[in-house]
Amino acid sequence: MKLKGQTAIVTGAANGIGAQTALLLSQQGANVVLVDSTSCAGTLQAIQSFREKANYLECLGEVRDKEFVNAAIARASDTFGELHILVNNMCICSIHNENQSSVDQWELEADLNAQATSLFIQGVSPYMVEQKYGRIINVSSISSCGKERTFTASKDLITKLTKHTAKELRGYGITCNSVAPIVMTNLDEETILQTGAATSIAEAVLYFASSESSYTTGQILKVDGGFCIESPN
Repeated sequence: MKLKGQTAIVTGAANGIGAQTALLLSQQGANVVLVDSTSCAGTLQAIQSFREKANYLECLGEVRDKEFVNAAIARASDTFGELHILVNNMCICSIHNENQSSVDQWELEADLNAQATSLFIQGVSPYMVEQKYGRIINVSSISSCGKERTFTASKDLITKLTKHTAKELRGYGITCNSVAPIVMTNLDEETILQTGAATSIAEAVLYFASSESSYTTGQILKVDGGFCIESPN
């Protein structure tokens, strides 16, 4: 097991990429902290079915609320001790305001994605700095299946945040990288799992979460089935 005894916080863990990532990290021996605004019961059931003695913690709340974020991280530390891995897998695209222009809407949604990601990085960094070890993985996107400008803006912000974090923390044994999948908002959970896309993305996260990636930081890895071969984005 590549992650035996380590603790991983996974946001957006209720379904999709987050659920698949949490399951894979647990299979590799990690204690998993499942963070979402909705129940992660399905993810927990999958984890338990594959690893009967899995250690896990569920934290439900608003990922843009600094108090919740810090409380969830502190609870994870109190439960498992050191915090080794943070997987930021958040996609906030439900804000709607008729008084805002389309451009304002795109910018707002992108800002919310980056805001939530930044809060978790800020919250977990002191723990990782103290232990002089950490793996931070941000999940961004390269295509929106209908919301190109929103996701392009979000991707750009996450990319800048990833590189800035990598630069700031590289002297503490902490890496920060990003996985950029094609967004699958028009696919249901079953279809995603059948295509293997979520599994491939989780495997990419696992690489960045493991000790094997100790010399890799500030990188953006596209996991898109060749989408970028044809697309300029």
